[in-house]
Amino acid sequence: MDTRKISQGTLSFIFLTATAITVLTQQSQPVRVASPDPTLLRQHVTYLASDELEGRKPGTAGANKAASYLAEQFHRLQLGCAAPDLKCRHTGKGRSGYLKEFPFIAAVEMAKNNALGVALGGARQTAALRAEWMPLGYSSNGSVNDAPLVFVGYGITAAELKHDDYANVNAQGKIALALGGTPEGENPHGQFGRYSETRWKSIAAKDHGAKALIVIASEEKFANDRLSKLSYDQTSGEAGMPVVVISRQTAAKWFGLADAAQLGALEKAPDKWADAARKLSGVSVTLSVDITRRAAPAWNVVGILEGSDPQLKREYIIIGAHYDHLGHGGESSLAVNSNGVHHGADDNASGTAGLLELARIFSAERGKLRRSLVFIAFSAEESGLIGSKAYINSPAAPLADSLAMLNMDMIGRMKENKLTIGGIGTSPEFRKLVESSNTGFTLQLNEDGFGPSDHSSFYAKQIPVLFFFTGTHEDYHKPSDTADKINYEGQAKILGLIASITRTLDRTDARPVYAVARSQSSGRSTGFRVYLGTVPSYAESNDGMVLDGVRDDSPASKAGLKAGDKIVQLAGREIKNVYDYTYALGEMKADQEYDVEVLRGSERVKLKITPQMRK
Repeated sequence: MDTRKISQGTLSFIFLTATAITVLTQQSQPVRVASPDPTLLRQHVTYLASDELEGRKPGTAGANKAASYLAEQFHRLQLGCAAPDLKCRHTGKGRSGYLKEFPFIAAVEMAKNNALGVALGGARQTAALRAEWMPLGYSSNGSVNDAPLVFVGYGITAAELKHDDYANVNAQGKIALALGGTPEGENPHGQFGRYSETRWKSIAAKDHGAKALIVIASEEKFANDRLSKLSYDQTSGEAGMPVVVISRQTAAKWFGLADAAQLGALEKAPDKWADAARKLSGVSVTLSVDITRRAAPAWNVVGILEGSDPQLKREYIIIGAHYDHLGHGGESSLAVNSNGVHHGADDNASGTAGLLELARIFSAERGKLRRSLVFIAFSAEESGLIGSKAYINSPAAPLADSLAMLNMDMIGRMKENKLTIGGIGTSPEFRKLVESSNTGFTLQLNEDGFGPSDHSSFYAKQIPVLFFFTGTHEDYHKPSDTADKINYEGQAKILGLIASITRTLDRTDARPVYAVARSQSSGRSTGFRVYLGTVPSYAESNDGMVLDGVRDDSPASKAGLKAGDKIVQLAGREIKNVYDYTYALGEMKADQEYDVEVLRGSERVKLKITPQMRK
């Protein structure tokens, strides 16, 4: 063996092997309560957030390495597998008995028939694929032949902002050409923040009868523009028409400008846009988009620690954390146009390392546990809770026998002993349980059982949940979320609290009672003026938007909407996916009644809904 080539993952493996052997040796000794170890946490996070794992995006080699690493740790702790007898029958890929595969669309790829040509000044020109133009990942396949080109400014229609770039434009039957960004640039915090996404531009173009949308890149160098990279968003569905991006140099030629610098001057002078639009008169475009979606295996990693009580061992406490992250960025990255490794140390190597530490601690207490513990490392959380939804559709243990689900997501940046715990209202016992277990934290308690992480999938199935979180920070969803910035001592302290809560749940005879929790804001602004009380599913869809849940005493519940309904029409708008739904929501007004149509099983149900003003 060439010792010069030992990777960080190998060093972690050697270290944890020695630790696991020590733990297993100690099992023959009198049982002692173990404590969370900051050194082990650092080892786990350092490997999971390393360059070697390339951001752990589902369907990639890095995510597969992470899954194998987690399965190996479960094996060394002698956790059981998701089988009736808990026996681990490993076949094929490593410790495969712990790996629970679910379908995942990992990427989109270009097929053969992609072409873009323009009739300009009596001559036909062909744009070079990749160098001058690219289809977008959510584009529909299709062709448009010799369609007139029409300039639509930023291509934004925002009723609440009284802004409509289509106000004096007839786009019917034409191809819309739109600038990237918004009147405020690409500022995500401005009033136009959410409209910077090309998704909203494509919906507006389709609403106004356009046959296709062409977006002008924002970056001077086309290869540096995020739209030039064919990426896939699991939540988006298809646009319903071809959508592509072109380079700034190509756009300048179409406008009859000398170069991209003149295009930049035009962008800053809306008073000259009408003249620019007239220059496109007589310009026609032929466009063909042909892309395919590539499926790849993704895995949840599941291990079970069986309880010792003959009866209570058939009841389960679920402890979970997602291990996936953003890979090299993409639409969810907050580092604009970055293609660097998004390390995801806090989000969520921190929670995953915590999962492994709790598995280590409780494996040393297996003789004392009455109930069984299910440890789950979820994948595809960042893509819309896909992994946790896959788990609840095919659970390792009956959901009806699950006492509670404890979820850790971003527990690595604690400051001043401040800790947020969500789900307090999902059982009447939880507030007292958490407060009595508190060992010096300044707690922010949130009642809501829904939220932006995997516990939402379990709460939607009427399982009490607790969600542990130390807050966002300036490195969130950026490459700079690295292992050196984690507060490992604080993380260990949080795990001590979670372990204490788990022990109390285990030794209490009565199961915690499920309750419908009061809705509370997560602290993140939604940007909408109105509130419906729906909990959308973010799984890909092209034929409606499924509701994961409906909040009690909300406009949605009063309208008669139910979990599992698929919204297909809202406020006069056809709804095919969550983006169509969100667009409709942005146009709705408080205290005004709207029609909503849903598919409920095979039945199409028409209802009335009246939004409330968001508080």
